[in-house]
Amino acid sequence: MVKKIVVVGGVAGGASAAARCRRLDESAEITIFEKGPDVAFSNCSLPYHLSQMIDVADDIIVMRPIDLEMQYSIAVKVNHEVTAIDPATKSVTVHNLEADTTETVAYDELVLAPGAVPIRPAKIAGIHNDNVFTIRNVEDVKHILGYLLDRDITDVTVIGGGFVGVEAAENLSNGGFQVNLVEAHDHVLKTLDDDMAQIVQKTMLDYEINLIVNDRVTAITDKNVTLASGRHLKSQAVIAAIGVAPETDLATQAGIATGETGAIKVDQHFQTNIPHIHAVGDAIEVFNWQTGKPQRLNLAFPAQIEARQAADHIYGRQVRNHGVIGSQCIPVFELNVASTGMNEATCQANHVDYRTTTVIPLDKVSLMPGAKSLFLKLVFAYPTGEILGAQAIGESAVDKQIDVIATMIANHNYVEDLETLELCYQPKMSTAKNAVNMAGMVATNLLNDEYRQVPVSAVRGLVESGAMIVDVREKDEYRDGHLTTSVNIPMSEFRDRLDEIPKDRPVYFHCLTSQRSYNVVRALINLGYTNVYNIVGSYKGISYYEYYRDQVEHRKPIVTTYWFDIVPDLFLERSPITFNPDRMTQLR
Repeated sequence: MVKKIVVVGGVAGGASAAARCRRLDESAEITIFEKGPDVAFSNCSLPYHLSQMIDVADDIIVMRPIDLEMQYSIAVKVNHEVTAIDPATKSVTVHNLEADTTETVAYDELVLAPGAVPIRPAKIAGIHNDNVFTIRNVEDVKHILGYLLDRDITDVTVIGGGFVGVEAAENLSNGGFQVNLVEAHDHVLKTLDDDMAQIVQKTMLDYEINLIVNDRVTAITDKNVTLASGRHLKSQAVIAAIGVAPETDLATQAGIATGETGAIKVDQHFQTNIPHIHAVGDAIEVFNWQTGKPQRLNLAFPAQIEARQAADHIYGRQVRNHGVIGSQCIPVFELNVASTGMNEATCQANHVDYRTTTVIPLDKVSLMPGAKSLFLKLVFAYPTGEILGAQAIGESAVDKQIDVIATMIANHNYVEDLETLELCYQPKMSTAKNAVNMAGMVATNLLNDEYRQVPVSAVRGLVESGAMIVDVREKDEYRDGHLTTSVNIPMSEFRDRLDEIPKDRPVYFHCLTSQRSYNVVRALINLGYTNVYNIVGSYKGISYYEYYRDQVEHRKPIVTTYWFDIVPDLFLERSPITFNPDRMTQLR
């Protein structure tokens, strides 16, 4: 008997489910209904049309309906909206949007992949104006770019600092537009912790994006946007990238249950509460196996795996759905940003006892041209040391480090396992000890209480309270820039100057990246000191952490000169940058 399979939604999840069903069953009658004009397009590539990096928007379409029909013998009906499901008769009602006709189509198995819809908060006055756009499909980016170019738009506001918002802002900037990016929370990219996000925010300022955090848009006109703070930003167009909501109306009308996140609830086989109806992609609720809780996860790879496993279950194949951890990456101008698993905020929300460490090695051997800093933050459970998550930022392929750690998380490995993990090394590609090895070594030391550290977020408080901070860099480095209250006792001299290091109060040590200061702290502990701390990230980390807020809040810096080695090409020199309170005005 020929199996009739109907798929609602033809993008990542839907197209993948249909293709997998075909691979498992050559005789099945498979039909995809997609209410939009395109199927099988690369959602994640959409923002790159705004900079015209992808010059022709239709190139984002991976497969046309005719391709699926000819290569996979799958009937693809675009501009066809499924408006109702009747589980009793196992049929769907389909509205042909072009012909304005309706038909009833029977199914043996139904796969729902309707995706998610961009949010437009009603509390924002003007959110439905003609100059306000969202990004969901190819037609959206065509419309946006056409609108901007046809009207000679110069200023655009992006609402939301998540992945889509940051990508939209970057591509609009690269396309020659003046860009405001407004994020209601305290930093962009919520998968990152605040200390890591500051590196990204510094880079966005470098590229002249007017990044505003801790504020929100309240009103939109054809000339500007108004913020809750009362500020007015020049803007003739707005892109709302505030987030998405799972598209569940069709499902709930049919009696399909939703979960506590508001998305469609599925079991381990991606089957809904109604037999013969599966659901995959952005519309469903998935299981996070680290937190043990349901969540929504709008990522392409999980959607494709869900589709594969749903199809497997339809055909009686064994499915092992282990849940998700949320591995993801994004480029932000010259930076690459990646993360996996739990960050500090996730640990705190789930009452998980944890520790962190950050290492800042170079991405290749220092004598190699173009060696740059690689920031890697590791999050691990305490007292077990099980690896919980990581974040990495740099100009190299930081997804390599995060992919390694994602694999370790999936195998329930511990920080000690990172120490001896054998990875590829070649001077032009890596350092002999990879960043993940270094993070594992430092984390193991912390786990064993071999020394103590403080994060860069604590340094301003230490400076303002008059704490003793010792800079162990050499004298010429200190002269180039230092913390305003620090004392310079170089690593090459500290053993002869122990009388300058008190034992009766805390003393905090730093160098450029924490390696030399770590060695000094270990030596002092061996000499009987019990109240010494290493500053994680040291001077370089402090510079990146402090810079954005110093600039936008016009606060007094705690450094005499910032030290960066990740700077955009528009700054020709790679050298310390002195604080300039007028810089924000100059950039704009």
